[in-house]
Amino acid sequence: MHKAGKLAAETLDMLVPHMVPGVTTAELDRLIYDFVLAGGGVPATLGYRGYTHSTCISINHVVCHGIPSEKTLKSGDIVNVDVTPIVDGWHGDSSRMYLIGDVPLKAKRLVEVTYECLMLGIEQAKPGNHMGDVAHAIQRHAEKHRYGVVRDFCGHGVGRLFHDAPEVVHVGRPGTGPELRPGMIFTIEPMINIGRPDVKLLDDGWTAVTRDRSLSAQFEHSIGITDDGCEIFTVSPKGYHQPPFD
Repeated sequence: MHKAGKLAAETLDMLVPHMVPGVTTAELDRLIYDFVLAGGGVPATLGYRGYTHSTCISINHVVCHGIPSEKTLKSGDIVNVDVTPIVDGWHGDSSRMYLIGDVPLKAKRLVEVTYECLMLGIEQAKPGNHMGDVAHAIQRHAEKHRYGVVRDFCGHGVGRLFHDAPEVVHVGRPGTGPELRPGMIFTIEPMINIGRPDVKLLDDGWTAVTRDRSLSAQFEHSIGITDDGCEIFTVSPKGYHQPPFD
């Protein structure tokens, strides 16, 4: 997990100078494919359930699983890039937001709060706590800012399998759900909407968008529960934890 998580984080770091107006999401997908292979990994999404790309790129009101294409990024966009390299049979799963050009203040604030939600959830990831403690920390912070927390998608166990038990929901009550124990490995990946939490799936069978067309943001880390807390496997080596990355 250390190797896989490091490559995931390095891949997201590599993208920073390329996340500019005019770049196509297909071009970003090619960069990710080449970088992951050069780093000794393979993209887990390539061929997964028929998916034909090395990443998911979700722009503005796309909640998750946006498909790379010839669509170009434009100034004002907020963009999530989700990567999962497999290294030596282990999956390092992480996603990060990027701000493209001149982004409106309300969009920047959504991105900030979403990152804060992730880190508050991670703070609760320790032995003896429950998944509900993680979820409650995320939900409370998002709803304090009057944002909606997506219910339709969740984090998951990760490791030798891409998606494993347990489910890691981002809405819940303290003290509920599975108890956290040393050795558990999973992702925390809150999806936070400026508007309502409701989403819908597009006809392509992958792309999820906000039903009310409001902006959505997401951050994701892969973590492991230790004897006295947790370890984040996907921390940025360059310190690119949340945008702006300058």
